[in-house]
Amino acid sequence: MKLGSKEINGNLILAPLAGYSDRAFRRISREHGAAIAVTEMVSCEGLARDNEKTEDLLLRYEGEDELIMQIFAPDEDPVRRSLSRLLEYKPTAIDINAGCPVPKVVKNGCGSALMKNPDKIYNIVSFLKQNTDVPITVKFRLGWDSSSINYLEFADACVSAGASALTLHARTRSQNYSGTASYEDIKILRERVDKSVLVFGSGDVFTPEDALKMVKSCNVDGVMFARGAIGNPFIFKQTKELLESGSYHDIPLEERYNTIIKHLDYMISYFGEALAAREMRKHAAAYLKGVRNSSRVKATIVHALTRDDYLKSLEVLFE
Repeated sequence: MKLGSKEINGNLILAPLAGYSDRAFRRISREHGAAIAVTEMVSCEGLARDNEKTEDLLLRYEGEDELIMQIFAPDEDPVRRSLSRLLEYKPTAIDINAGCPVPKVVKNGCGSALMKNPDKIYNIVSFLKQNTDVPITVKFRLGWDSSSINYLEFADACVSAGASALTLHARTRSQNYSGTASYEDIKILRERVDKSVLVFGSGDVFTPEDALKMVKSCNVDGVMFARGAIGNPFIFKQTKELLESGSYHDIPLEERYNTIIKHLDYMISYFGEALAAREMRKHAAAYLKGVRNSSRVKATIVHALTRDDYLKSLEVLFE
């Protein structure tokens, strides 16, 4: 697909996942077939203030050729103050978060709170469009709640300001992650927006079949995998197989084991063994969902402090 002037080899995307989409997870996902990934959401205010932890979110792994960098802000001002710093990291595209429903984000006017005022997203996109050649994209929801569904108006504001792509997580902010995503609204958005603007679908993509359904029923240009990719980077490879051949292969236990260890090793190389061992626990639990003997492994992995602890815990899988 073509994102602005950028050619992207594929249309299966790893979504921005706070606490998950670090360099290690993005690398594993790309190795398993993701065409491109999005960073965790980055605070424009933190970036403007040269916050080291904020900037760490923008670091690439060696060989990460393309990377969409997602920012969040309540209005144009912090975007303006942080742009020069952001551009130093050479984003493939800049994505604006207008969908995060977390209270600590929306209380400051960021995330899905932007949907209450489409003029603000227009100003942000317009400023970025006028001050950079990088493609600008926006990720948003159906509306604040069921009584204020305004995603079409919001999309119009984004497009008229110059956005190159839109991602719709087809739930309202008040739904958070409950209920089901409305694929019908994703379809309506794709029909409404000019074909020169890419439309990606997001929400309830937990299996390759879900992705196929979204592609076929909504006619989207790409699929953004969020929770469905946690502990399951294999979903990118399997979805590609399903789209290309009509079927896909199951993941053998040995491959799952090797991927867990590789993921852990990447985390150790980027963050050090102690932090990696703690952070890997949530990933490992997701990798092991539904796997034989996994409950015994999880019981020990929650206490893992080293790479060797993981190796010893995972041996139980092959008993």
